Amino acid sequence: MQTQMLTQMLDKAALTRSGCLIGLDPAKAMESLRARATPIAVLLAIFAAVTIILRVAGPLLDLDHAAFGYLIPVIIAATRWGIGLAVFSGLAGLAASAYFFYPPIYDLHITKPAHVADLVLFVVVAIVTGQLANQVRSHVQAARRSEEEMKALYFFSRRLAVASGPADIEAAIEHHLSAITGCRIVLYAAGARQARPETSPQWRDTPEPVRQAILAILDHGAADPEAPLFDKDTGASWLIRILAQRTSRVGILAIELGQPTEQDKETIRRHINAAVAEAGATLERINVAHAISEAKVRSEAETLRAALIGSVSHELRTPLASILGSASVLAQAPSIARDARLSSLVDIIHSETGRLNNDIQNLLDASRISGPGVHAHLTWAEPPDVVNAALSRLRQRLMGHQVVLRMAEDLPLMRIDPVLVEQALSQVIDNAAKYSPVGSTITVTAASTGGVVEITVRDEGAGLTTEERARLFERFYRGVRHGSEIKGSGLGLWIARAFVRVSGGELEATSAGAGCGTTITMTLPAPQPGQADSAEADDE
Repeated sequence: MQTQMLTQMLDKAALTRSGCLIGLDPAKAMESLRARATPIAVLLAIFAAVTIILRVAGPLLDLDHAAFGYLIPVIIAATRWGIGLAVFSGLAGLAASAYFFYPPIYDLHITKPAHVADLVLFVVVAIVTGQLANQVRSHVQAARRSEEEMKALYFFSRRLAVASGPADIEAAIEHHLSAITGCRIVLYAAGARQARPETSPQWRDTPEPVRQAILAILDHGAADPEAPLFDKDTGASWLIRILAQRTSRVGILAIELGQPTEQDKETIRRHINAAVAEAGATLERINVAHAISEAKVRSEAETLRAALIGSVSHELRTPLASILGSASVLAQAPSIARDARLSSLVDIIHSETGRLNNDIQNLLDASRISGPGVHAHLTWAEPPDVVNAALSRLRQRLMGHQVVLRMAEDLPLMRIDPVLVEQALSQVIDNAAKYSPVGSTITVTAASTGGVVEITVRDEGAGLTTEERARLFERFYRGVRHGSEIKGSGLGLWIARAFVRVSGGELEATSAGAGCGTTITMTLPAPQPGQADSAEADDE
């Protein structure tokens, strides 16, 4: 037992004398010893080779200056292992010159002053040469590191350039930072739809101070700490960095630095800050590119849909016109009129064809509005003419309702596009008939006030909820209450408002609530003739 304890003590003492810490793993200690002993062994071999060459070539050389042959190991030591071993080589060369070549031979004592001067000069030359060689070595290593960093940054930029989303960028950042720093990198996603970091499998292996810093950033919006965090259990330093876009946080980086020097910490911090900044800029670029791509797709889809609607609608209008004309002729035939069953079928054909024709007209109008736009041809028009034309168009549609027409006397002329306004008013009245029960009253009034004419259509139908009133004039919007009961495309009132607005008017809807009827007011400009002429002159 005592012998074993003594052996362990001697082993520890040997490790201590070798410059290693007591308690290191024996394998690591032996590897450290081997790494330190190898350069010395190589230098000793070089010294032996130089000595042998000088001794063999002695008769051909002036051995009074043999010390300068030992500059070879000095330069090799400075170039490969630094100034420390270069100084060691210089002192070894000094001792070898005095021992092997300066009389008395095999004695370190020197008798000639010239030899002393040579050795002093050798020491100076060795130190200067070693220093210069060491600087060259440092510059070479710096250039090599810079080349490696540029290469790593190039591959990092390539990965970022082909990244299609945050996940690819996160993987590229982890790989790049690990490559250039040799540190362990952990990235916790921090987007709005990302899971909490506590659910990550790496969370359990993260030190407590680092966890607290990450949670403080996520929960309280704290900034990333500039100084590294210290893990007492392992003695390692950790650095926290936030990966963010201009408007949102993407992730939080936890970097295990180990136990570096202050200079190494600054170098690693510089690399990490550069990589994080470039990744954030790339995230911005990807989002912008994604938005541009989506806008382009939407634009192309809208163009294709408009072209398809226009083409199909025009192709359908011709056969529909033939069917509608044929149904009108059949309805007037005496044999059809005497047969109630056939007369009913003809009426169905006529009404459904008219409805389909109206839907196709709505699609064409929608295509006009969404495409190059609608241009109004303004002219003077009388309100009764516009109202009567719309009611005449919808005469058959309104047969099941009571229509009350109230128009004030001396209504002024309106400066509008009569065709577009008539179509808009027809849409409004048709919508009132569609959502009102059979036998109910639809009231159309026209009045003048303050340089405008207000045409109001009031029904006793389903009315509007708050949401329906807010979205009534949206394209393709249909209320959920009647979507399955009443047929329609959701384009009528959207088209009507567009037609009214190009004439300088406005369309608004009011309702007391569901089941209380709806009132739609069309406000149209009615300027004095002199005012209209002045406005036209200003436009020109």
